[in-house]
Amino acid sequence: MLGTIVNTGTILAGSLIGSLLRKSIKEKYQNALYTAMGLAATGLGINAVVSHMPDSKYPVLFIVSLALGSLVGTMLNIDGRFQSLVGKFSKSNLGQGLSTGILLYCIGTLSILGPVMSAVYGDNTYLFTNATLDLVTSMVLASTYGIGMTLAAPVLFCWQGAIYLIARYGAGGFFTEDMVAELCIVGGFLIAASGLGILKIKDLKTLNLLPALAVPILFFVIREF
Repeated sequence: MLGTIVNTGTILAGSLIGSLLRKSIKEKYQNALYTAMGLAATGLGINAVVSHMPDSKYPVLFIVSLALGSLVGTMLNIDGRFQSLVGKFSKSNLGQGLSTGILLYCIGTLSILGPVMSAVYGDNTYLFTNATLDLVTSMVLASTYGIGMTLAAPVLFCWQGAIYLIARYGAGGFFTEDMVAELCIVGGFLIAASGLGILKIKDLKTLNLLPALAVPILFFVIREF
């Protein structure tokens, strides 16, 4: 779990540093950071989709995942409930920042395979690399959305911790390369959707799409039976 603890710590540290810098940033520069984060999220999402699409052996799975996920998320009104909850504690766009941050931190090859490598082989290289990237990302996000971005750290810890425990005490081969590829494709669309929301191009209510990430996992579980 060392790699996950370090990764969580870098997000906390980056968020604290970024929130301190935020106080000295003028509004026009904060707006510039919003634009930069929107572009970065959109670009990273597209890159995740394009990079993993050639590895997909089930080219229709991501479409089914997004369709089913959006229906379930809309029925549960995940985005509305989350924004309402966050709105009680912050008048800023913290909800948007948290949803973007959580997706950027949790959905990616390094963040998914890292805990598996750590649990099975004791190799934390992936997680240490991911921690370095998340340190920079968390600083930028916190300088844009504030100290509330630290709330993304425990989410990452639970996410990577669950993967670690499954890999170590459950089925080491559960998170196969095929599953990771499908998760990264779906996650890439969600990250790009967050970017479009930040840029105010279209509010896609990204959190309502989160259940889409469960569809590839369920597909591979059912396929084994």
